[in-house]
Amino acid sequence: MNQPNLNTSEVRAEQAASKKPQTLKLGLDVHADTIVVVRILEHSAPQPAQTFTPARFLDWVKTQLVLAEAVHSGYEAGPFGYGLHRALVALGVHNVVTQPVCLDEQHKGVNHDPSDARQLALRLDRYVAGNAHALATVRVPTPEEEQKRIESRQREQLKREVQRVAAQGRSLLLTQGQREKKGWWKAARWAELHPQLPAWLVTRLECFRRVLTLLSAELDAATTALEVAAPALRPKGLGGLSAEVVDREIGDWHRFTNRRQVGSYTGLCGGVSASGRSTHLLPITKHGNVRLRTALVELAWRLVVWQRDSALVKKWWGVFGNPRATKAARKKAIVAIARQRAVDLWRGRTGRAQPAAFGWTMVNAAA
Repeated sequence: MNQPNLNTSEVRAEQAASKKPQTLKLGLDVHADTIVVVRILEHSAPQPAQTFTPARFLDWVKTQLVLAEAVHSGYEAGPFGYGLHRALVALGVHNVVTQPVCLDEQHKGVNHDPSDARQLALRLDRYVAGNAHALATVRVPTPEEEQKRIESRQREQLKREVQRVAAQGRSLLLTQGQREKKGWWKAARWAELHPQLPAWLVTRLECFRRVLTLLSAELDAATTALEVAAPALRPKGLGGLSAEVVDREIGDWHRFTNRRQVGSYTGLCGGVSASGRSTHLLPITKHGNVRLRTALVELAWRLVVWQRDSALVKKWWGVFGNPRATKAARKKAIVAIARQRAVDLWRGRTGRAQPAAFGWTMVNAAA
């Protein structure tokens, strides 16, 4: 039987056309009303940007899943949380959430949604190809971890609101020649203060007091809820509130595999600037979780007060026990203690060490 003569180049072209690409990358610039998408098919050039509504976007993504063996996407972390990430993962997309950065690398002064989506798609292309440094990804917490973290962060927001409104009242008093402290609005001080003030000023301040009374009640309730949730057995000086804040900001202690990762996440590691033979040590990087860093520094000072016999305090007692030590030296020692405290907590929470190994005095808050 005679075989038809086929053009080899035509056969290869037909095979290439019928073969499904391995990867499809989507760079996403996410907004409340729109999502701008730039697509890269396999290793081709980025395609022109497309704009979708959030609901229409997910329907469009479903049509992309059949075009390649794997669909990858990425967008910057921001005010929209992780709902889009979870929706994409549920569809079968390999999505990453990245740290926000300046995407105008060449500083051309041209920065808009299509250009941002294009740059994200290009970086995602390199990331998928194996360049892990092309994107700085953000760990996505589980829904349970996120809910717990929101609870502790809401308490922090309530605290800031109390401070802000109280400061407004103090400012108003100061304009009338009356200097007061933070607790001017509380019952005991207000009973002494308001008879000395004109009626119009009392009326204005009562507005602040009503708001402060409500906010402080919510703050007390949130604080109590966190303290109740904390483990009863804790190192002395580690209160229930601080313990919960640290644990909820970390989310999962097991996600760290070594002490360097823990220290890096706290942002309490010293920076360095080196070029050739020139090397300069810089202040701490402050890279990572600022709420965790603040809590750890507070815990470090408590450790010095309440855990004098611990190995960490003994190591730095040459600074704290020296009356001639400078303020700068004490600050450096506190930063070192805070960083090591995070590592010790990680070792304790993951079962790598017991409290006795750190010389901690343990107390039972339930007793």
